[in-house]
Amino acid sequence: MILMKDIIDDNDVRIREVSKEVTLPLSEQDATMLKDMHQFLVNSQDEQISEKYQLRPAVGIAAIQLGVPKRMCAIHILDWDEDGNVISSTDYALVNPKVVAYTPKKSYLKDGEGCLSVNDPHEGYVPRHAKITVEAYDLLSDKNIKITARGFEAICIQHEMDHFDGILFYDRINKQAPLKPIENAIIL
Repeated sequence: MILMKDIIDDNDVRIREVSKEVTLPLSEQDATMLKDMHQFLVNSQDEQISEKYQLRPAVGIAAIQLGVPKRMCAIHILDWDEDGNVISSTDYALVNPKVVAYTPKKSYLKDGEGCLSVNDPHEGYVPRHAKITVEAYDLLSDKNIKITARGFEAICIQHEMDHFDGILFYDRINKQAPLKPIENAIIL
Protein backbone atom coordinates (compact mmCIF):
# COMPACT_ATOMS: atom_id res chain seq x y z
CA MET A 1 0.00 0.00 0.00
CA ILE A 2 1.35 3.40 -1.02
CA LEU A 3 1.48 5.93 1.83
CA MET A 4 2.37 9.62 1.94
CA LYS A 5 5.92 8.75 3.07
CA ASP A 6 6.43 6.99 -0.30
CA ILE A 7 5.72 10.16 -2.30
CA ILE A 8 8.66 12.44 -3.02
CA ASP A 9 8.17 16.20 -2.87
CA ASP A 10 9.54 19.14 -4.79
CA ASN A 11 12.59 19.34 -2.51
CA ASP A 12 13.73 16.03 -4.03
CA VAL A 13 15.70 16.56 -7.28
CA ARG A 14 14.19 13.38 -8.77
CA ILE A 15 10.82 15.14 -9.19
CA ARG A 16 12.43 17.14 -12.04
CA GLU A 17 13.79 14.05 -13.80
CA VAL A 18 12.44 13.32 -17.29
CA SER A 19 10.62 9.98 -17.33
CA LYS A 20 11.32 7.27 -19.89
CA GLU A 21 8.94 5.30 -22.10
CA VAL A 22 7.83 1.98 -20.63
CA THR A 23 8.25 -1.29 -22.49
CA LEU A 24 5.03 -3.16 -23.27
CA PRO A 25 3.81 -5.63 -22.30
CA LEU A 26 4.33 -4.36 -18.76
CA SER A 27 6.67 -6.23 -16.47
CA GLU A 28 5.02 -7.69 -13.39
CA GLN A 29 6.83 -5.07 -11.29
CA ASP A 30 5.53 -2.14 -13.41
CA ALA A 31 2.00 -3.55 -13.52
CA THR A 32 1.94 -3.99 -9.73
CA MET A 33 3.24 -0.48 -9.14
CA LEU A 34 0.67 1.06 -11.52
CA LYS A 35 -2.18 -0.88 -9.86
CA ASP A 36 -0.91 0.28 -6.46
CA MET A 37 -0.82 3.89 -7.72
CA HIS A 38 -4.46 3.66 -8.79
CA GLN A 39 -5.40 2.04 -5.48
CA PHE A 40 -3.66 4.87 -3.61
CA LEU A 41 -5.99 7.35 -5.37
CA VAL A 42 -9.06 5.28 -4.49
CA ASN A 43 -7.88 5.02 -0.88
CA SER A 44 -7.06 8.74 -0.69
CA GLN A 45 -10.65 9.60 -1.60
CA ASP A 46 -12.17 7.14 0.88
CA GLU A 47 -12.86 9.12 4.07
CA GLN A 48 -12.16 6.28 6.50
CA ILE A 49 -9.04 4.94 4.78
CA SER A 50 -7.55 8.39 4.15
CA GLU A 51 -8.10 9.36 7.79
CA LYS A 52 -6.68 6.09 9.13
CA TYR A 53 -3.51 6.32 7.00
CA GLN A 54 -3.35 10.15 6.85
CA LEU A 55 -3.52 10.27 3.05
CA ARG A 56 -3.95 13.53 1.17
CA PRO A 57 -6.88 13.25 -1.26
CA ALA A 58 -5.72 13.05 -4.86
CA VAL A 59 -7.18 12.51 -8.33
CA GLY A 60 -3.90 11.67 -10.07
CA ILE A 61 -0.39 10.37 -9.47
CA ALA A 62 2.61 9.84 -11.74
CA ALA A 63 5.32 7.21 -11.24
CA ILE A 64 8.01 9.87 -10.81
CA GLN A 65 6.21 10.95 -7.62
CA LEU A 66 7.34 7.59 -6.23
CA GLY A 67 10.86 8.30 -7.48
CA VAL A 68 10.41 6.05 -10.54
CA PRO A 69 11.12 7.87 -13.84
CA LYS A 70 8.65 5.97 -16.03
CA ARG A 71 5.83 7.37 -18.16
CA MET A 72 3.01 5.88 -16.13
CA CYS A 73 0.20 7.64 -14.28
CA ALA A 74 -3.12 6.83 -12.66
CA ILE A 75 -6.32 8.89 -12.58
CA HIS A 76 -9.38 8.49 -10.31
CA ILE A 77 -12.02 11.22 -10.59
CA LEU A 78 -15.35 10.86 -8.81
CA ASP A 79 -18.59 12.43 -10.05
CA TRP A 80 -21.18 13.38 -7.45
CA ASP A 81 -24.89 14.13 -7.54
CA GLU A 82 -26.42 17.17 -5.81
CA ASP A 83 -26.88 15.13 -2.60
CA GLY A 84 -23.18 14.31 -2.36
CA ASN A 85 -23.48 10.70 -3.53
CA VAL A 86 -20.93 9.22 -5.92
CA ILE A 87 -22.64 8.51 -9.23
CA SER A 88 -19.64 7.49 -11.35
CA SER A 89 -15.86 7.54 -11.58
CA THR A 90 -13.32 8.07 -14.32
CA ASP A 91 -10.41 5.68 -13.88
CA TYR A 92 -7.23 5.12 -15.84
CA ALA A 93 -3.85 3.49 -15.28
CA LEU A 94 -2.00 4.92 -18.28
CA VAL A 95 1.29 3.85 -19.81
CA ASN A 96 3.14 6.08 -22.31
CA PRO A 97 0.22 8.48 -22.82
CA LYS A 98 0.65 10.96 -25.66
CA VAL A 99 -1.45 14.01 -26.50
CA VAL A 100 -2.35 13.53 -30.17
CA ALA A 101 -4.71 16.52 -30.46
CA TYR A 102 -5.79 19.52 -28.42
CA THR A 103 -7.87 22.64 -28.72
CA PRO A 104 -6.03 25.97 -28.49
CA LYS A 105 -8.78 27.19 -26.10
CA LYS A 106 -7.51 27.32 -22.52
CA SER A 107 -9.10 26.36 -19.22
CA TYR A 108 -8.04 26.64 -15.59
CA LEU A 109 -9.24 25.87 -12.09
CA LYS A 110 -10.55 28.99 -10.33
CA ASP A 111 -9.03 27.76 -7.03
CA GLY A 112 -5.72 26.77 -8.66
CA GLU A 113 -4.09 23.35 -8.74
CA GLY A 114 -2.49 21.27 -6.02
CA CYS A 115 -0.11 18.32 -6.05
CA LEU A 116 0.86 15.47 -3.75
CA SER A 117 4.50 16.43 -4.32
CA VAL A 118 4.01 20.12 -3.45
CA ASN A 119 3.57 20.93 0.23
CA ASP A 120 3.74 24.73 0.08
CA PRO A 121 0.86 26.78 -1.33
CA HIS A 122 1.37 28.28 -4.80
CA GLU A 123 -1.43 30.68 -5.58
CA GLY A 124 -2.22 31.31 -9.21
CA TYR A 125 -3.96 30.10 -12.34
CA VAL A 126 -2.49 27.23 -14.34
CA PRO A 127 -3.36 27.47 -18.06
CA ARG A 128 -4.27 24.12 -19.63
CA HIS A 129 -5.84 23.04 -22.92
CA ALA A 130 -9.63 22.90 -22.52
CA LYS A 131 -9.87 19.68 -24.57
CA ILE A 132 -7.25 17.05 -25.36
CA THR A 133 -7.13 13.70 -27.11
CA VAL A 134 -4.71 11.20 -25.60
CA GLU A 135 -3.60 7.78 -26.81
CA ALA A 136 -2.15 5.30 -24.31
CA TYR A 137 -2.15 1.76 -23.05
CA ASP A 138 -4.57 1.49 -20.11
CA LEU A 139 -3.79 -1.25 -17.60
CA LEU A 140 -7.30 -1.17 -16.08
CA SER A 141 -8.95 -2.12 -19.39
CA ASP A 142 -5.83 -3.95 -20.66
CA LYS A 143 -5.95 -2.28 -24.06
CA ASN A 144 -4.73 0.67 -26.09
CA ILE A 145 -7.25 3.47 -25.71
CA LYS A 146 -8.00 6.93 -27.06
CA ILE A 147 -9.37 9.42 -24.53
CA THR A 148 -11.06 12.66 -25.49
CA ALA A 149 -11.01 14.66 -22.27
CA ARG A 150 -12.52 18.04 -21.45
CA GLY A 151 -12.68 20.22 -18.36
CA PHE A 152 -11.41 18.82 -15.08
CA GLU A 153 -10.44 15.45 -16.59
CA ALA A 154 -8.31 17.17 -19.26
CA ILE A 155 -6.61 19.30 -16.58
CA CYS A 156 -5.84 16.22 -14.45
CA ILE A 157 -4.31 14.29 -17.34
CA GLN A 158 -2.19 17.28 -18.44
CA HIS A 159 -1.00 17.79 -14.82
CA GLU A 160 0.14 14.16 -14.57
CA MET A 161 1.75 14.18 -18.02
CA ASP A 162 3.70 17.33 -17.05
CA HIS A 163 5.36 15.21 -14.34
CA PHE A 164 6.89 13.05 -17.11
CA ASP A 165 8.91 16.08 -18.20
CA GLY A 166 9.81 17.28 -14.70
CA ILE A 167 7.26 20.12 -14.84
CA LEU A 168 5.27 21.07 -11.74
CA PHE A 169 1.98 22.98 -11.91
CA TYR A 170 3.45 26.14 -10.39
CA ASP A 171 5.99 26.35 -13.23
CA ARG A 172 3.04 27.31 -15.48
CA ILE A 173 1.70 30.11 -13.25
CA ASN A 174 2.28 33.66 -14.51
CA LYS A 175 4.96 34.85 -12.05
CA GLN A 176 4.23 38.58 -12.59
CA ALA A 177 0.44 38.26 -12.25
CA PRO A 178 -0.49 34.85 -10.79
CA LEU A 179 -4.19 35.71 -10.33
CA LYS A 180 -4.67 37.57 -13.60
CA PRO A 181 -7.56 35.85 -15.40
CA ILE A 182 -6.47 33.97 -18.51
CA GLU A 183 -8.10 35.57 -21.54
CA ASN A 184 -10.94 33.66 -23.23
CA ALA A 185 -10.36 30.63 -20.98
CA ILE A 186 -12.97 28.32 -19.50
CA ILE A 187 -12.92 28.71 -15.71
CA LEU A 188 -13.66 25.54 -13.75
